[in-house]
Amino acid sequence: MSLSRKRLKQGLVQVYFGRGKGKTTAAIGQGVRATGHGFKVYMIQFMKGNYKYGEIKTIKKIPNFNLKQFGSPELISEPSKFDKDKGKKALDFAKEIIMSDDYDIVILDEIGVAISMNVITVEPVLELIKNKPDKVELILTGGPNMHPKIKEVADLVTEMKMIKHYYSSQGITARYGIEY
Repeated sequence: MSLSRKRLKQGLVQVYFGRGKGKTTAAIGQGVRATGHGFKVYMIQFMKGNYKYGEIKTIKKIPNFNLKQFGSPELISEPSKFDKDKGKKALDFAKEIIMSDDYDIVILDEIGVAISMNVITVEPVLELIKNKPDKVELILTGGPNMHPKIKEVADLVTEMKMIKHYYSSQGITARYGIEY
């Protein structure tokens, strides 16, 4: 690590969850902003294995913004052994990245969904939050719910509230370039 590397004065814990659209997008936006100031970002996607979302192509082009996906590319309704194994690998990898102190911002995308679907348990996530280096910002995203214990220990909690969505109001499904 270079002595001239910019570092955050204080790394906090941000949480984005809710039924509304924009949780992953908000986390990526924060990562893009940070790389523009010379910070290093790592995004770890839980339950989004090897699917080529549009943001993946862009992130690969951004210096100091790394990304790794874990899980099945298909949506799951009931986690299998495969899903739980991938969840454990994602969590172990996240711990390695966070504790390395080589990255200023670490995004744990869809970790809230992984917890709520019992792909992983909340306790090791709480340990990561408790033991993270002081200058590492941690951003956690999730689905409609985030575990109450995570919301309690986070410094910023934003709930994305759906007021109206074309999925339900107009029957429009996920659109290329907009939702993926």
